Amino acid sequence: MTTYIHRNEDRGHVKMGWLESKHSFSFGNWYNPKYMGISALRVINDDLINAHNGFGTHPHDNMEILTCVLKGSISHKDSMGNAGKISAGEWQLMSAGTGIQHSEINEGDETVHLLQIWITPNVRNIEPNYQQIQLNPQHQPNQWHLIAGPNSDAPMHIRQQAEVKTAVLQLGEELEAISKFGLNYVHVISGAIEINGQVGKSGDALIHSEQSVIKALENSQFICFDLPQK
Repeated sequence: MTTYIHRNEDRGHVKMGWLESKHSFSFGNWYNPKYMGISALRVINDDLINAHNGFGTHPHDNMEILTCVLKGSISHKDSMGNAGKISAGEWQLMSAGTGIQHSEINEGDETVHLLQIWITPNVRNIEPNYQQIQLNPQHQPNQWHLIAGPNSDAPMHIRQQAEVKTAVLQLGEELEAISKFGLNYVHVISGAIEINGQVGKSGDALIHSEQSVIKALENSQFICFDLPQK
C-alpha cells in the first residue's frame, strides 16, 4: 500500500498585515507548479485573521467553497441575502455557481483561525446556494463525521462526486479510511497520525488510494477528502 505525504513545510506561507496564511496549493501570490491541487480539491488555506479585519466584498463563481472555523467567529454577508456568524465548530458551504459576492470579517477582539477549502464542481453555471451546519467532532471523538457529499444523506450537499468528513481521534485509537471515489487526501489539523507506516503531523496531508487504517499517535484532529480518481 502506497501513501504519499504533502509536508507542512512545503506549503506556502504568506503574511500580509492582518492575515497570516498557509496555502496547501498555489493561491494568490504564492505559486508552486508542484502544488496546483489534487483531483477536485483546489484550495486549502489555513488562515489566521486579526481582530476587526477580514476579506471585504469579493466575487466567486463555479466553485464549492467550504469554511471550517477552528477558533473564534467570522461574520459572513453575501449577495444571496445571507448574513450571520460562523463560529468554532461550525461549517459553511457556498456553492458559487453562476456567481456570488460575499465578505468575511472578524468583528471580534481575538484572532480567528479557519480553514477555507475550494472544490471544483462537476456542474457549472447553475444557481448558487448557501448551507451552514454545526458539527464539532470534539464532542464525539473516535468516529467519522460526514460534512458534505453528493447525496441527500449528507449534512451539506456538494456539487462533486466527493465527500468531506472529519474526526477527532484519541491517542492509540484507530479509524478505517475507505475511499468511495478513488482517492483520500487526509489533512491533519492537529496532533499526529499514521497511515500505512507514514506519519503525518499538524499541517501535513497523507494521500492514499487503498482501504487503510488511520492510527492516532497523539490526540489528533483531521479532515478526509474522498476525491474522484483522475
